[in-house]
Amino acid sequence: MIARYYITDRHPLGGLDPLLENIARHLRDGIELIQLREKDLSPRDQFAFAQRVRALPNPHGARILINDRLDIALAAGLDGVHLRGDAPSASHLRPHLPSGFLVAVSCHSLADVERAAAADFVVLGPVFESFSKPGYGPAIGLDTLARAAQLVPTYALGGITAANAPACIAAGAAGIAAITMFQQE
Repeated sequence: MIARYYITDRHPLGGLDPLLENIARHLRDGIELIQLREKDLSPRDQFAFAQRVRALPNPHGARILINDRLDIALAAGLDGVHLRGDAPSASHLRPHLPSGFLVAVSCHSLADVERAAAADFVVLGPVFESFSKPGYGPAIGLDTLARAAQLVPTYALGGITAANAPACIAAGAAGIAAITMFQQE
């Protein structure tokens, strides 16, 4: 089975309520990780949304992280935080975090992965051509993904489909991360 990391985006779904329904469905279906990436919400609204997600039935124990907001992750009792590559390193944060709290980092190159080696995992991309994130440069490919996966658990992101996900796992990825793929099912 391929480990799945669902990165949320309420806009294509039409708002927070349809997004919550989609998250609830994935929690029922056994998704492993969810990143709440509603970064254009105010901090207060992000916190309220995180609480609503945390209140959903989670029968398979999916781990829930929030994008960039360590304060909200801790206050809402989430399982972790997903940081930008230029954020403080996981090794600096770890002594101040509860046991088992996850720190994930976004990476766009092998150098980014090397800097983020103290993270619990990284999300690296775009592995393939990505139409939803064209500003992150050209596809890095499976070879770079394989090298990154030797350094730290790495989730493949960017242009991921059901057809190419097995190639990512074969290259050594810990799993796949996606927005669109999990919102079109």
